[in-house]
Amino acid sequence: MASVGSRSGVAYDARGLVEPHAEMPGNIEIDGVRARFDAADLSIRQINMALRQLIYKDGISDVTVLNPASKHSLAVGILKRCRIHFEGSPGWFACGLIDGPEVTINGRVGWSLGENMMSGVVMVERSAGSLTGAAIRGGDLIVKGDVGARTGIDQKGGTIIVGGSVGINTGFMMQRGRQIICGNAGENLGDSMYDGAIYVAGKVKSLGVDCVPGEWTDADTEFINRKFRVHNLGAPPTFEKFVCGKQLHNYDSLEPSERKLVI
Repeated sequence: MASVGSRSGVAYDARGLVEPHAEMPGNIEIDGVRARFDAADLSIRQINMALRQLIYKDGISDVTVLNPASKHSLAVGILKRCRIHFEGSPGWFACGLIDGPEVTINGRVGWSLGENMMSGVVMVERSAGSLTGAAIRGGDLIVKGDVGARTGIDQKGGTIIVGGSVGINTGFMMQRGRQIICGNAGENLGDSMYDGAIYVAGKVKSLGVDCVPGEWTDADTEFINRKFRVHNLGAPPTFEKFVCGKQLHNYDSLEPSERKLVI
């Protein structure tokens, strides 16, 4: 299908879909194992193509992306140990499905940062949108500012650290892992959580179903002190711990079909 025009130098077909064959950007500067490029005039496809080419094929272990300009889905699915620096603000779904990279974002970021993150570190200097760390499975995700609603929804592991406050339904259906919130928490904190722990230094507007205050142990103190020390976050404030009350999710040993036979 023939191209019918372009926007910011990116060709689109008659259906409005981006052309599948993007060209590698020509503005990449490489110095040994380090590389940098300006993404202001690049498409999402070109930015991710450059990251993959540099990290997987060229042996670059440290990449700086200038001016990401709030473009979505950047640095998704990077499955190798490396360092990626964003000088500026990515958009939605940044750094999803990563397994190994250490990412710094010198700006803010949109919804669903680090969704399904497996391992590594993501550090955001400012704030993040809703659904930060959705279904995160491992690694450390740190946002120094505020975060939107449903932070760590369906969290399965890893650690989420928020320097500011979080919105409603944070920790909803949390299964494992830990969240450290240095500010306030909105309504329904930890609603329907199965396991894990949420530490809050500020005020909690309301607890969700089956989320209850937990008993503080020496292991909690060691864990928080270690995370703050490793990520150079200064002295931690005083936290209150919240856990699952284990009252909501009670299952019989029989499957529903088996229970019907008994009844």
